[in-house]
Amino acid sequence: MTITTTINLEEIKKRQHQTWSSGSYDKIAWLTDPLGDVLCEAVDLRAGSTVLDVATGTGHVALAAARRFGDVTGIDYVPALLAGARSRAAAEGLDVEFQEADAEHLPFPDDTFDYVFSALGVMFTADHQQAARELVRVCRSGGRIGLANWTPTGFVGRMLALVSRHVPPPPGALPPTRWGTEEALSDLLGAGVDELKSATAAITQRLPSPEYFADFFLQYYGPTLKASERLTTDGQRALRDDLISLAAEFNRATDGTLVCDWEYLVTVATKV
Repeated sequence: MTITTTINLEEIKKRQHQTWSSGSYDKIAWLTDPLGDVLCEAVDLRAGSTVLDVATGTGHVALAAARRFGDVTGIDYVPALLAGARSRAAAEGLDVEFQEADAEHLPFPDDTFDYVFSALGVMFTADHQQAARELVRVCRSGGRIGLANWTPTGFVGRMLALVSRHVPPPPGALPPTRWGTEEALSDLLGAGVDELKSATAAITQRLPSPEYFADFFLQYYGPTLKASERLTTDGQRALRDDLISLAAEFNRATDGTLVCDWEYLVTVATKV
């Protein structure tokens, strides 16, 4: 007997939008701020170039590119995150154009940008293939696409898988950490790019304790917060316990605090 699963991309997108509109991602975002500089260096960003940061969030990559004198646009579909990005740009006196837009339907002509970035952003889209097509489409021939995505086996990848075990995603939803493997990215970006190169790296996080990490993420990080809201009291307790155990597993500290490395994949591809 063959069982057919209907994939409702609009429902997946709706749930994801609710997820990233919840919590206080600005309190989480500072943990990954260094990735902006990592991506700019990975693509060898040149001053005066046109840059698009897709799913910019609070603007890490966009601001890093603007500090290198790029002509920068950042897009996201969560207005509250864009408000934070605009405030950060204003505080530094950086000229960045932030727009509300969907990563799966970028409002720009073909071949517009010299560099197209996304750090921990497009990996959370509903339609992976459509989002990848859009990255390639708006990049000019010879331009570079720079991505940073959590790996499936790294700390955050393991955390996202843990959350999915407690609260299964909608039918047909693909794991965001698919973007954290070179094989999948090669398939997603397709024949429109060449010279695709990837390397793993890690960002070290330091928090007061594994318990603090669990409570902090359950309060502020959209995926863990929304998952917890869907659980019973016992389920919430079990999710918290599992988050603490995961943090303890990765912990390098021996003094009661938490020191752990969050692995991600950096990928640079050149558009044909």
